[in-house]
Amino acid sequence: MRVARTVAWAIAPLAALAQPSLAEGLSPVEQLGKSLFFDGNLSANGVQSCSFCHDPGQGFTSAHGQFNAAGAVVEGAVPGRFGNRKPPSAAYASFSPVLSHIIDDGDVTFVGGDFLDGRATGGKLGMPIADQAQGPFLNPAEMAMPAAACVVWRVMHPKDPAAYPVTLAQVWGKDVAGVAFPEGLEASCADPDAKIDIPEGEMADGIDAAFDRIALSIAAYEKSAEVNRFSSRYDKWTRGEGKLSDEELAGLELFKAEDKGNCAACHVLGPNTQGGPAVFTDWTFDNLGVPRNRDNPYYTQAANKEGKDWVDPGLGGYLKTDPVFAPYAEANMARQQVPTLRNLTLRTGADMPKAYMHNGYFKTLEGVVHFYNTRDVLPACADPAASEAEALAANCWPAPEYAATMNKDELGNLKLTAKEEAELVAFLRTLDDE
Repeated sequence: MRVARTVAWAIAPLAALAQPSLAEGLSPVEQLGKSLFFDGNLSANGVQSCSFCHDPGQGFTSAHGQFNAAGAVVEGAVPGRFGNRKPPSAAYASFSPVLSHIIDDGDVTFVGGDFLDGRATGGKLGMPIADQAQGPFLNPAEMAMPAAACVVWRVMHPKDPAAYPVTLAQVWGKDVAGVAFPEGLEASCADPDAKIDIPEGEMADGIDAAFDRIALSIAAYEKSAEVNRFSSRYDKWTRGEGKLSDEELAGLELFKAEDKGNCAACHVLGPNTQGGPAVFTDWTFDNLGVPRNRDNPYYTQAANKEGKDWVDPGLGGYLKTDPVFAPYAEANMARQQVPTLRNLTLRTGADMPKAYMHNGYFKTLEGVVHFYNTRDVLPACADPAASEAEALAANCWPAPEYAATMNKDELGNLKLTAKEEAELVAFLRTLDDE
């Protein structure tokens, strides 16, 4: 059960990086971060940028319809390689605090971090979004660069200099000045499986420092108003600049009502971690009992030694790797971070598929709300691998991917009518940025 708590948010500010604004409204460090975010050359195949999985037109999530319509996991820079989860939204992720835990009357609740399993804790660079920015570059199933040195090399020798109106050296000066690279590095970086060993010392320290500055620059962009717009119809309504329909207002009341939708228990309506408008998450972790996505390509990946028996460990999987938190791992298996509800239906085109939940099982917002409402009411599907569409047609739900830690207190039998489900969906649609 979710416990009442007061959280002391621990976001490291970027005030130290404040510099004169550029004409387009971004500071130099934000502009550098934007250049990095959209630079496909920072991947093994030279075309997969951060924006490849986090498209602004899709709410900074995946805009690859062929993947969203099926397994939802995006193919990495190396053909045939897939990770195990769909890309979460990069928008509003910068509001997540440093991963911490709260003990309240014996209950332990984890809060913060980035990635759906919280493993980008913020413990390295002071903010989870910066720790997260380094992960995809070196993940063999994502951008697949063989070493941090390769990322730094390509940033300092851009394929298209015009794409970098502000350079790493201009922003970070002495922090990256004089960084040296091993001989032959450029050729080795073309091989995603290359083993690049840089001995400890001045060269390695310089590369590490530059790689950290790259991540901090991306974090600065992801913290900017260009990524976090707060421009939805809901935001305008809260400022008295527009109206919501009767259906949308009814949905908001259901969203808040503890005896109805109870959505606000996790997707909080209060100020965000920096005091501004709501981002509709409390940054905790939960297991909602989502069924397996039979189309998840990770089931057939060589890296997956469990095959079809694999279960996404979520937060528990990360906690197992930390000696301090390992005792809490089992109680947090399969729990994924509560996501923002902003931009749920924002898409690059009217026919562009969307995918919801960590594994992309759901393809419709209506299906998600119906699942919350009826998970514990409808019978189990005869086919345990039934898709969302098949389950809705048969009026059933498949078994959860992992049942042991499933939240049984706040969803599953909300007793909403079909009209009330539609009202909730109508309200959620008001949260798309314009």
